[in-house]
Amino acid sequence: MQKVKNLIGMEMEPYTFKVEQGKIREFVQAIGDSNPIYYDIESAKREGFENIPIPLTFLTAVEFWGGDNFLEHLSNFQVNPVRVVHGEQEYDLIQDIYAGDILTVTLKVVNVVVKHGSTGGMDLITTENKYKNQKNELVAISKGVTIHRH
Repeated sequence: MQKVKNLIGMEMEPYTFKVEQGKIREFVQAIGDSNPIYYDIESAKREGFENIPIPLTFLTAVEFWGGDNFLEHLSNFQVNPVRVVHGEQEYDLIQDIYAGDILTVTLKVVNVVVKHGSTGGMDLITTENKYKNQKNELVAISKGVTIHRH
């Protein structure tokens, strides 16, 4: 169990991701969001945006479409993917992110909690993603918890 604690501080190789308007459209269609700011630049500008913005949860798509995939992360964490579930996710959007932005994403393991119980235990692995735009401005931070059951 102590071995998993050694993950704290582990950083993955940064990657870049270009935010495409078509991917934003696909994403909002998939989640059923019909807000015109995600489809039409004039609607977005009327609402005070510079371009088509991303919905907040689009950052999850960035994490899955860019960089290592989830199974590669689990391999780096040395956990059994069959025993993994997603625990929680939070987002902090610091600045608007728009279609055409190029994000550089860094992932770091920021905490590990090991829990023990009468029927087994689990490791709670908290990762933090930081997103910087093409101007090297921090635009968002997301945190997620991966639960690995023993």
